[in-house]
Amino acid sequence: MTQPSLPELLHAAVTAVGGTERPGQVAMAEAVAEAIDDGAHLLVQAGTGTGKSLGYLVPALAHGERVVVATATLALQRQLVERDLPRTVEALHPLLRRRPEFAMLKGRSNYLCLHRLHEGVPQDEEEGLFDQFEAAAPTSKLGQDLLRLRDWSDETETGDRDDLTPGVSDRAWSQVSVSSRECLGATKCAYGAECFAEAARERAKLAEVIVTNHALLAIDAIEGAPVLPQHEVLIVDEAHELVSRVTGVATGELTPGQVNRAVRRAAKLVDEKAADQLQTAAEGFERLMELALPGRLEEIPEDLGYALMALRDACRTVISAIGSTRDKSVQDEDAVRKQALASVESVHDVAERITHGSEWDVVWYERHEPRGGAAYRHSGASLRVAPMSVSGLLREKLFTDRSVVLTSATLKLGGDFNGVGASLGLGPEGAEGDDLPQWKGVDVGSPFDYPRQGILYVAKHLARPARDGDRKDMLDELTELIQAAGGRTLGLFSSMRAAQLAAEELRSRIPEYPILLQGEETLGELIKNFAADPRTCLFGTLSLWQGVDVPGPSCQLVVMDKIPFPRPDDPLMSARQKAVEEAGGNGFMAVAATHAALLMAQGAGRLVRASGDRGVVAVLDPRLATARYGSYLKASMPDFWYTTDRNQVRKSLAAIDAAAKQTEAAATE
Repeated sequence: MTQPSLPELLHAAVTAVGGTERPGQVAMAEAVAEAIDDGAHLLVQAGTGTGKSLGYLVPALAHGERVVVATATLALQRQLVERDLPRTVEALHPLLRRRPEFAMLKGRSNYLCLHRLHEGVPQDEEEGLFDQFEAAAPTSKLGQDLLRLRDWSDETETGDRDDLTPGVSDRAWSQVSVSSRECLGATKCAYGAECFAEAARERAKLAEVIVTNHALLAIDAIEGAPVLPQHEVLIVDEAHELVSRVTGVATGELTPGQVNRAVRRAAKLVDEKAADQLQTAAEGFERLMELALPGRLEEIPEDLGYALMALRDACRTVISAIGSTRDKSVQDEDAVRKQALASVESVHDVAERITHGSEWDVVWYERHEPRGGAAYRHSGASLRVAPMSVSGLLREKLFTDRSVVLTSATLKLGGDFNGVGASLGLGPEGAEGDDLPQWKGVDVGSPFDYPRQGILYVAKHLARPARDGDRKDMLDELTELIQAAGGRTLGLFSSMRAAQLAAEELRSRIPEYPILLQGEETLGELIKNFAADPRTCLFGTLSLWQGVDVPGPSCQLVVMDKIPFPRPDDPLMSARQKAVEEAGGNGFMAVAATHAALLMAQGAGRLVRASGDRGVVAVLDPRLATARYGSYLKASMPDFWYTTDRNQVRKSLAAIDAAAKQTEAAATE
């Protein structure tokens, strides 16, 4: 029997999910199939509306080898597992004559731990465990969350935190979950046979398609102990996020609170001498942290070096002492011991890493604004360490022994794939070299007619934004634009402070247009309310630049207050910039401009989400029109019709608003 062709398979899958075939989707599926067949690597840019998940799922399922799909957002993981995969597998079954299994796999702390739930949580101050359900007042928010979790544990099949709706606070979840370091292990745990995390791993071992997240992919690559089953094909969706997620996983942190917690947990399991040594080291570290000023530490100051060595050595003593003591008076000793070890080991590892001092690491102090009252007083400072770059790590761990497909709506910056390629550890496209993975880039375009559907407006007449300066002219411009658009505005700000100031000011200037502000409600609620009322505006920062999908008339104006360059005092970004310059490159373009281009491409992508959408992306920063790097940033954004004429834009917005009102009126008649 002849094998069905890729177009036939794609047609069956698209019909099953109720979509329409797009030329870009066909081109993408063919490029993915070719890469998988050749064991090659592919970067594919697929604009919003291409239907990229089917563009990679169909060729991957047709090929028949095991595939891991890693995504950045929960929303896409859900869409794949609950919608796209079940329907695609069913649609392809008659043609492929098999029904591939698929499974979701996340890090251990995403699953409910039955041991914690039934046996209690190791308590820092007391012997053994305490029952968190008795300890929390049933009327408190924490108490209610815990009771809900206990009821849910009887009915859930997955134990996956994301299947619990509505969700619970991080604090409540931490009482019923464990990190991989704290886990007793299935063979030692009384609940090992029923464990949700183990069941998820077993399902993944049997599945042909495993859906996971970037963080677990990073842990799999960095920690050396494989978490993901062996696979032949890796597909990274939302690939523009991968570098920052991997950097996050590879970042270590030490805070006085975390060190003190390790001291308390270990104290009851080791002799007095070892406990005192750790206590003394912790006090020395805390004294230093009280004086810490935010910023990069190009060299480790002598006093910090001594404090970290004392901490490292004390942790080492405690780790061997915990291993050799047995204390039957401690209730559920194994769990208490495991949690204490996990705390002490994580302090040891970060202290050791910073003391060891790699030239590839960046170390800095960070201060956090104290929230609330005296209880938060000690949460002021942290010591952090992150890799200067993760490109070498990705080149070595990601691109060996499997075919890798990376896809996103934004992978071409300034017109080519090389910027993103370099951040992933790839050489320029087509470059030959022993240790350089071969790859190619394909842009399958977008089904949208950007020049007809959208306008890119740059407010060239405004003053150049100064750091923390008063931007009255920007707020005047924003007010006029919102009035012309009749609300319908997504405001993307470069800092939370700027978003708050704009919301406060505009709420008093134009009270007829409700303004929602990120942080005042959960993100899901905000987006739902924004979509429900066309007159409403939504203001916020980073997560809104890439997390909002509101097609239709509720979002017809996307405003960026200024080009989102990293803060000049961002220790990691400035260290990366400096390293590029010392190697003879252009640090500003390689780091700051690339960062801004990615965010602006993502932000501008919020405007047109469907073929009927119309609107304006307004950038209230004249540098996009006047600075040398402006053309690079514009080339990274959708190909909208471009103007700097403020009157033209007001007229266009008013016309789009009038058309939307007409449609709304017709719908209610």
